[in-house]
Amino acid sequence: MTPDRRIRVGIDVGGTFTDAVAVDAATLTLVGQVKVPTSHHHEDGVAHGIVQALEQLLAKVDRTAGDVVFLAHGTTQATNALLEGDVATVGLIGIGGGPGAVITRRLAAFGKLELTPGKRLPLAYAHVADPSQEAEVRAAVERVRAEGAEVLVATEPFGVDRPEGEQAVLDAARSTGLPLAAAHEITSMYGLHKRTRTAVVNAAILPRMLATADLVDASITKAGVTAPLMVMRCDGGVMSLDEMRRRPLLTILSGPAAGVAGALMQERISEGVFLETGGTSTDISVVRRGKVAVRHATILGRTSYLSALDVRTVGVGGGSMVRFSQGRVVGVGPRSAHIAGLPYACFASLDDLRDARVATIRPMAGDPDDYLVLDAAGGRFAVTMTCAANALGRVGEEDFARSDQTVARAALAPLAAALGTDVAGAARAVLDAGTEQVRSVVDTMIRDYRLDRDTVLVVGGGGGAAAVTPHLAASAGLEGRIARHSEVISPVGVALALVREQVERIVPGATQEQILAVRAEAERAVVAQGAAADGVEVEVTVDPQTNTVRAVATGATELRTQDRAHRADADERLRAAATSLKAPETRVRTLAGTDAYTVYGTEVRRRLRADRHPVRVVDADGVVRLGAADARVEVMTVGSSGEALAALVRDATSYGDGGVRAPAVRLLVGGRIADLSGVLEPEALLALARTELRPRGAEEPVVAVVESRT
Repeated sequence: MTPDRRIRVGIDVGGTFTDAVAVDAATLTLVGQVKVPTSHHHEDGVAHGIVQALEQLLAKVDRTAGDVVFLAHGTTQATNALLEGDVATVGLIGIGGGPGAVITRRLAAFGKLELTPGKRLPLAYAHVADPSQEAEVRAAVERVRAEGAEVLVATEPFGVDRPEGEQAVLDAARSTGLPLAAAHEITSMYGLHKRTRTAVVNAAILPRMLATADLVDASITKAGVTAPLMVMRCDGGVMSLDEMRRRPLLTILSGPAAGVAGALMQERISEGVFLETGGTSTDISVVRRGKVAVRHATILGRTSYLSALDVRTVGVGGGSMVRFSQGRVVGVGPRSAHIAGLPYACFASLDDLRDARVATIRPMAGDPDDYLVLDAAGGRFAVTMTCAANALGRVGEEDFARSDQTVARAALAPLAAALGTDVAGAARAVLDAGTEQVRSVVDTMIRDYRLDRDTVLVVGGGGGAAAVTPHLAASAGLEGRIARHSEVISPVGVALALVREQVERIVPGATQEQILAVRAEAERAVVAQGAAADGVEVEVTVDPQTNTVRAVATGATELRTQDRAHRADADERLRAAATSLKAPETRVRTLAGTDAYTVYGTEVRRRLRADRHPVRVVDADGVVRLGAADARVEVMTVGSSGEALAALVRDATSYGDGGVRAPAVRLLVGGRIADLSGVLEPEALLALARTELRPRGAEEPVVAVVESRT
């Protein structure tokens, strides 16, 4: 295997099609792509389609299985299992004696959780007072097995701190051969009810996901691939197949996560909003400080301890139909041309559109009757967001949704006449109505995550991206662009995703040692799943209100050095910084730099308040990777960083009614940005900084970007 033939393969299993892409392992550029029907009904299930896609892909890009250095797939199987109610019966063993038994017995109510209308989560419950009594445990296990349990979960109050009881139940049940799980293994967060519910839902999909994992594993091995097989997680990273076997719940909602992972890695977003637009809807997610935004997901109508991409969906896509009433456009969607069974007018021919006249229909029973169609010589056609975007020339030549602009303008002409305007005015009216809903959510997410509008980039992906992103960005006054290879952004995201692990612990008054222990656990977890130890990055957050210590570790399965053909020169980097800072280049100064990054700043003078010093960190490709509204920048070496950082933190720490608040610190060292901003306690912050810098040489330069918290 020669280095220039190495590829990373990403496979995205969708409801209709399975897409596979090959990405050059050195340059991270797209080499080739294929699409095959998803094999839901094959005896091997979706595993057959995955192998079929891989075989076709390797043939298309002239590579062998030995050239594959990374292989990952994303699947909607877990999500679909819950949506369709296709789950296993869970045997839940509750543990507790005395008054505490009352609380545990209430968990039997999980059998009332509704999967689909009229179908509840199949659950068999048994109680154990003393888990050390093996005979009692075995009797409980047999009771739930007799009720059809196909997988077992053990749970006990305070099992996070004292897991011995849950473990004893699993040990006694191991001889059954059933899949087993302890609630504390699925999440280490306090809260018996929520922790157990998360574990039960995970268990319900476990048998089905285990079967698929075994089939995929065997098929990939048979195909000759020796690279580690990874699976897409719902938080934008990937995990090993063994980890997926333990926690399949992490694959739920991974579809949108694959797209934003592609935008994050391929488009190098630092601060922005990603819009993945299909034919019917747009998924909206956030990248903040170069990381995807996640939150605890809602599953079966209840909050869980599953950290998933914060994605908000709007029923507007490239195929969304126009709604027309009383001589004006009153909305767009949620019905699409696909649901109505109608072709897009812009993909017809001019002859088909001859003698077109406006009419309105009711696409589905119960819908309003104001959905606009064209009745023309060639039949009935839907006027869609894609038609309007093509009429305005907003769709690129290589775009999946490109149509002949002359035809698109002809498709909008009857609506323009009905509105009393020209074609461009009619197209804008459609796009205004369609993007209004999306823009409202985008504005909310920018506000929720406190993004700096000066640095926010709106990136569009998916087959319908051109119908939404360009117009929305222009109307909102934001910088926007369509992602490269937007129609396969999800499998690209799978191919480029990093191994990820999150460890959460509730630690009241966490000490430095406890915080560092959580960090070390997350780091060990990603290394155990195949991440190269030298490249692991760990972000630690300590929330004093909830006493939660959270560590998120990410790393690549191999140390990647991108051999890019183009690097931005000094002028290009300065121009990118000045544009982001919204300042003339003459007023932007170079403050510091490393081999990988250059730090720029300017000064904003204010009459009644202290001057502000905005900062931008630009990488070697000319991409703004970090923005700070008001920061201090200091250069030091690893050897001198101890005293220098201590002085910086001391000077920038704030004191008030809310307690002590250390500054937000980011360290530029080597090719990394070590983000320490999630820690508010000064000594813990400095301890984490020492951990980040310890492996480095004493003379290696370090740039500290420090923001005081007010």
